[in-house]
Amino acid sequence: MTWGPKRMSNSKAELRAKALAKRDALSEKKRTAAAAKLAKRGLPFELLPGSIVSGYSPIRSEIDPMPLLKKLAEQGARLALPCVTTRGKALIFRLFHPNDRLMLGPLGIPEPSPAAAEVIPDVMLTPLAAFDRLGHRIGYGAGHYDFTFAHLRKAKQIVGIGLAFAAQEIEAVPALSHDVALDYVLTESDVFDFRSSEVAHSLRG
Repeated sequence: MTWGPKRMSNSKAELRAKALAKRDALSEKKRTAAAAKLAKRGLPFELLPGSIVSGYSPIRSEIDPMPLLKKLAEQGARLALPCVTTRGKALIFRLFHPNDRLMLGPLGIPEPSPAAAEVIPDVMLTPLAAFDRLGHRIGYGAGHYDFTFAHLRKAKQIVGIGLAFAAQEIEAVPALSHDVALDYVLTESDVFDFRSSEVAHSLRG
């Protein structure tokens, strides 16, 4: 099916709203348990020592990546968080430690200090509103992550991993050619690998 830009926008907005409503409806207990399950399972591949893994500061009802990030740090990963800048739409990433005091960025989201070293992550953990089994995601409409993936992958291959609750899975995301597919999506109940076949297979975890 060919999607026109206007119809695409309307469809994505509707799908986003429905998926976010499901996410918002989850209890705090379920959210906390889901984050703990992600941390216990870890990543679906072995990280090289010193690899840089970027996470995010959870807002709204996003699944919290911090338990997973702390576990990865214990295994030797270096951690980073995204920062919003005025340099176009691309995010930049700065190193951080879970004990660091963060500051509010331009969008009111906690970020590392501008004094922290700027890095390019090897693995990027991304929040999302919805995802499908082709690795397509729906974000919040600003396109920050699509633009950032496209920009940074000119420098090196970055593994893109979406973190989500199982309730955020939808049948199909209407995607445009510039939309960047994820390599994996991790939920509290599944690991979806989009790199091994045209349609993702689920590795029950």
